[in-house]
Amino acid sequence: MLACTQMTALSSIPVLEGRRLAAEAVAPMVDSSALIADGAALRARLAVDGYLLLRGIIDCDEVMAARREVLSRMAEVGEIAEPAEAALPTGTSLRAELHPDLGAFWRSVSEGPAVRLAVHGGRARSVAAAILDQPVRPFDFVWLRAMLAGRASPLHFDHVYMNRGTDRVVTAWIPLGDVAVADGPLAVVENSNRFDDLTASYRGHDVDRDPSRPGHVAESAFAFLKERGARLLTSDFRAGDLCLFGMFTLHGSVDNASPAGRVRLSVDTRWQAADQPMDERWSGPDPKGHGGKGYGALGSARPLGAPALRR
Repeated sequence: MLACTQMTALSSIPVLEGRRLAAEAVAPMVDSSALIADGAALRARLAVDGYLLLRGIIDCDEVMAARREVLSRMAEVGEIAEPAEAALPTGTSLRAELHPDLGAFWRSVSEGPAVRLAVHGGRARSVAAAILDQPVRPFDFVWLRAMLAGRASPLHFDHVYMNRGTDRVVTAWIPLGDVAVADGPLAVVENSNRFDDLTASYRGHDVDRDPSRPGHVAESAFAFLKERGARLLTSDFRAGDLCLFGMFTLHGSVDNASPAGRVRLSVDTRWQAADQPMDERWSGPDPKGHGGKGYGALGSARPLGAPALRR
């Protein structure tokens, strides 16, 4: 057993698919921050748990600057009320009218200097390098998400979306600001990195080459957790926190059930071994993304409040 880990009680029981989870079906993530100086221990913990929750890794001021940058751009298109940092939606949007090329708009937001500094800065890089035990480079594409109240990301493995390069890739989930359980943060399925039958069924699947089969778990998340006898793990995240996981850790988010109706902001980045080939969909100065649509393929590229996309 690895020492130097902590668990902190959740501030509330999360909502999933519009229903409150049973207390026994959810648990807090293990905090592995105390292992940060020991790369071997981090790798061992990741192999066991399938994820690493690390507190305060990214400079909080950089994260909050990125948050302000994103929200100000969304306020400019009438989606976020002033003061923008409160992240309260107006219920209207001028995004499509002001920016007919929605992908180009969301790309410009995702490539904002404050966003890139926060998610691709030196501290995130050093942690990824420790996990992969070699020099790393990030995907050029980042997955910036603005999640409205009442919405969530379905359970999925990342492998099916980014498997044309090296398999030495890790995902880093970064909240842009504090994200309490009620605000719909990341959640992982406990021990899902050891669901060998499920891993085998998804290994090699490419959602762009075979769009007839979705990348996410199609059944109800409630039914899936019950069938597997598994718990959902999540946390109350603070600005500066980072959660890393591999390509075969089943994850999504719980519902954004913010009492205030606040929009949840987060960024997914991917880090890989620097000397290995990168999936061409996510690399270069203008990554082509899914279906050659670039940032336009992301649900968050659509006007805030538009119907959610699933792939």
